[in-house]
Amino acid sequence: MVTVTEKAAGEIKRVIGEQNMPEGTVLRIGVAGGGCSGFQYKLGFDTDADREKDHISEQHGLQVAVDKKSDLYLDGTTVDFYDGLEKRGFTFENPNVTRSCGCGSSFSV
Repeated sequence: MVTVTEKAAGEIKRVIGEQNMPEGTVLRIGVAGGGCSGFQYKLGFDTDADREKDHISEQHGLQVAVDKKSDLYLDGTTVDFYDGLEKRGFTFENPNVTRSCGCGSSFSV
């Protein structure tokens, strides 16, 4: 299962509200091939989450969907939001990673 921190959930809910997204919009977390280490993290919004194809959970008032194929690579991952002087954005703490790139946006298992 993927865990979304309260801070990350708050930032996602803020974006959903600002963009006037439809009710039932979920945060979709996944992986895709690519990047300098083999896989890239994907974050997006979806209104068509399907319990047969996705693991769906509610975290801090936010619906989160992870497709079952991505869940194999993301099990145990924590998604957080960092807001510092030098950078701002989402971070992934993935215990399955054996190698990652310098920017932290791609990885291999």
